[in-house]
Amino acid sequence: MSPLTHLVGSWLVAVATTNNPRDRKLVTLAGVLPDADGLGAVADVVGSWITGKECTFYYYQTYHHLLLHGWPAAIVISVLLTSFGKQRGRVFFLCLLIFHLHLLGDLIGSRGPEVGDLWPICYSEPLFRHPIWFWKHQWKLDGRQNQTFFAVVFATALWLAVKRGFSFVEIISRRLDAPFVKVLQKWRHQLWKIKDWATRQNFGLLV
Repeated sequence: MSPLTHLVGSWLVAVATTNNPRDRKLVTLAGVLPDADGLGAVADVVGSWITGKECTFYYYQTYHHLLLHGWPAAIVISVLLTSFGKQRGRVFFLCLLIFHLHLLGDLIGSRGPEVGDLWPICYSEPLFRHPIWFWKHQWKLDGRQNQTFFAVVFATALWLAVKRGFSFVEIISRRLDAPFVKVLQKWRHQLWKIKDWATRQNFGLLV
């Protein structure tokens, strides 16, 4: 699944399971950090630009879904994030849970453009090669199933942001989150005004 889907989905779980902003952010990050092993793509692009050679995405292909998509990374990331938490026992458990939900999401929906482009989960990497898990019905990364799932998750997150007064943008910046939520609340107010006007118009026609 896409990093944005992981971010929004992890935030939704964090909202439901934590009771303070710091722990909420830490738990959300546990669902996003596994994709940090895909940053090799940046090195690939920069290296290609410097050398003038064709970009083969060597580092991305070699290390993405390997360095940070197994139980060793789950433990390291969870311990690291927990050290900054308030309710540390809860944060550690939730970080492990969210990390594995990330792996499950990738197992379900990270296929490439071709039917055979399955992306496995090497659960013991980078320490051991096995076990290796894959699902032959894996969703295409930009396929209909992933798009539908993201739409549902994103819509739910926006609705919850309007209701709670904070959104997943807080993971990036709490300063940016406040105006973002205000815009959402303003849009909701305008939609309610339009709905109320339409209801009164229909009632008038019936009368």
